[in-house]
Amino acid sequence: MAIPITVLDCDLLLYGRGHRTLDRFKLDDVTDEDLMSMYGFPRQFIYYLVELLGPSLSRPTQRSRAISPETQILAALGFYTSGSFQTRMGDAIGISQASMSRCVANVTEVLMERASQFIHFPADEASMQALKDEFYGLAGMPGVIGVVDCIHVAIKAPNAEDLSYVNRKGLHSLNCLMVCDIRGAFMTVETNWPGSLQDCAVLQQSSLSSQFEAGMHKDSWLLGDSAFFLRTWLMTPLPDPKTPAEDRYNLAHSATHSVMEKTLRTLCSRFRCLDGSKGALQYSPEKSSNIIVACCVLHNISLEHGMDIWSLPMAGPVQQPLEEEYEPMESLDLEADRSRQELLLSHFS
Repeated sequence: MAIPITVLDCDLLLYGRGHRTLDRFKLDDVTDEDLMSMYGFPRQFIYYLVELLGPSLSRPTQRSRAISPETQILAALGFYTSGSFQTRMGDAIGISQASMSRCVANVTEVLMERASQFIHFPADEASMQALKDEFYGLAGMPGVIGVVDCIHVAIKAPNAEDLSYVNRKGLHSLNCLMVCDIRGAFMTVETNWPGSLQDCAVLQQSSLSSQFEAGMHKDSWLLGDSAFFLRTWLMTPLPDPKTPAEDRYNLAHSATHSVMEKTLRTLCSRFRCLDGSKGALQYSPEKSSNIIVACCVLHNISLEHGMDIWSLPMAGPVQQPLEEEYEPMESLDLEADRSRQELLLSHFS
């Protein structure tokens, strides 16, 4: 006799009907201390995320025990900030590891849908000028609207064993291009680049480069380190300063660019799924790329809500993100050379 095949709810199978049901889980039942230690964010911030993402996470489902939006958000935050699908975390909110994984996928997708709402350059001239004024006030570097850098995030080897994801250290990674403002808020995030590409190649092929080459942000520039080529819209350090003016330029450049270095350290401190301490992201390059963007969206939202993420204590040591070794890039752009010389003469001589 044929045996009917039934699709089992993994949480029901693991816990049985006597276990706390998912729709009865209440955020109010969790203490403030547990929220911060297990999920990395305070209560009011999580309430905001539930309000923001809840409608999209409440999509119709055929499952008899749909997971509530707040439970999905807590599960995703737990993974983003710890880098682990720990059983303890799933037990705390009453779901299995498999359901934890589904929650991460759902919340990541919804955050990706809202990325352009929270990650973007200012749209008006007044805001652009405010950016320039803030950067100038930091170290005296004029015309700056953002600092740019790349960071490698380790991922598992793709199924196809695509060598394009193997970086110079022999590890599989994504090379992520990011631009931030003086507060550390991201204005551009491109996370889909294979790890074999050097930073300068990533920038050259990026939509960010296309925007600036098309003159979208005239009379302003970004600051990048020596991994990038000098451009009329991208100021890099002088490789061998010989005059006091060149020394002052490099000092101002370094002090300003340090905003990005601090931001990337903070991002990986807050979101331990990115720092490699729990191993590589166990997802395809596409899904790993989306998770990185989701973390950047949460980073920006937390800044909008007044969370001083640079001063928040982080539990445990932080493993440094993957860094690539590179030779300083020689300038091949005569117009860019002239722009930097004019900057030296007008502001640093």
